[in-house]
Amino acid sequence: MVGITSYGGYIPWYRINRMTIYSAMGWLNPASMLPGEKAVANYDEDSLSMAVNASMDCLNGLGREKIDGLYFATSTAPFTERQCGGIIATALDLRPDIRTSDFTGSLRAATTALLSACDTIKAGSAKSIMLCAADCRLGKAGGYQEEMYGDGAAALLLGEKGVIASLEGSFSLSYDFMDHWRSEGERYSRSWEDRWIRDEGYGKFIPEAISGLMKKYNLSPKDIAKVAYPCMYTRAHTGIAKQLGFKPDQIQEHMFTTVGHAGAAYPLMILVAALEDAKPGDKILVASYGNGSEAMFFEVTKEIENVRDRKGIKRNLASKKDLPSYERFSTCREVFTIDTGGRGEELGEISASQVWRQRREFLGLVGSRCKRCGTPQYPPQHVCAKPDCGAIDEMEDYRFSDKKATIFTYTGDSLAFSPNPPATYGIVNFDGGGRFLMDFTDCDLDMLKVGLPVEMSFRMKMRDKRGVSGYFWKATPIRA
Repeated sequence: MVGITSYGGYIPWYRINRMTIYSAMGWLNPASMLPGEKAVANYDEDSLSMAVNASMDCLNGLGREKIDGLYFATSTAPFTERQCGGIIATALDLRPDIRTSDFTGSLRAATTALLSACDTIKAGSAKSIMLCAADCRLGKAGGYQEEMYGDGAAALLLGEKGVIASLEGSFSLSYDFMDHWRSEGERYSRSWEDRWIRDEGYGKFIPEAISGLMKKYNLSPKDIAKVAYPCMYTRAHTGIAKQLGFKPDQIQEHMFTTVGHAGAAYPLMILVAALEDAKPGDKILVASYGNGSEAMFFEVTKEIENVRDRKGIKRNLASKKDLPSYERFSTCREVFTIDTGGRGEELGEISASQVWRQRREFLGLVGSRCKRCGTPQYPPQHVCAKPDCGAIDEMEDYRFSDKKATIFTYTGDSLAFSPNPPATYGIVNFDGGGRFLMDFTDCDLDMLKVGLPVEMSFRMKMRDKRGVSGYFWKATPIRA
């Protein structure tokens, strides 16, 4: 039996009401306005960092030693020529002797990666593969893509043991259908006419894939507990299910009015949301869209009860902060170029040599722990910091990224540049020992206090003038 053994999700803390965007642009025509809000990645987030955070949720309480591969799916990779999957695997502190790969170029990249991972496991080339998908797409200011696109990530751990939802079948379609596209070097995607995309794209490819799957495996709508698929058009979303014979209570919530269209991650995010409410024996059908469509169905097992302690989609949706203005949103997404001042211009260049030599320290947040007295330290040390121990070169690796912590001291710095001033940082004490100076993110200064519980979140630390993004961990208040 091959299938999903764990799941995780990540939705940024910030949201913006679409009415805020319309008000800023002066477009207040109720006939053409989209309802609800969308998720907005913070200034220090991108598709790669969100994928790490979704994967951390997926790995909650699980060992990482037996993971044999990591697949990353996105249409907004921060690098064109540098494998993002390798960065994510290092951040998760996975073994180096694993297979990593990036899937991109299409909004159905995540389901393609999912099927490829399952095929790899079935073939015996791997026993467990982490699949993470994330997207952070940007629309031109005032355009409809800016209103539609939302940011988010999902992660699935796939394997043969402890399966919570077994993959029972799949059906794939591939069409060179030009609806949205982005050429090399372009920041924004382009699109064809909206009704064409809705009627010839979503309205035909998803039904064809789902119908093909159901015919192939002799399924009828009454056999399916939930059907999950993405669609940018809320009326068309309902129409697709009706066309296929599904009842309203069988349709998984599309999240378009709470998150927005999350690109390649969208179908997996909807799938994770379905798994959160699933019961043993449920059949869940999920389909993707992009240059065709892929449909597959899973059967939930009794093991689903062992992974209920995830943040997943529900808890991420519930934990949020509204952006009060379009200007604040534009700063997060770098829609406009802003003056960073003299201090902000002093960013140095990232040393590739140092990043390589200290990759586990920087990306994996791996420190050391004294074998003699058990004292953890970060950064890793050769000499134990405990005064009555003083052991030398008696250290073992110790990972801090999955440890909770509390704030020991903090400050708000109005002199240092920050896209969300003031810059906040301080000392945190890790549960189980260890203390380190960290930046705080996804919080306001008045939220911080001594003793506040925090957790680690993988973020983009800086981007130098050569286009190199540097990543590190920051502390964020634990989201409910």
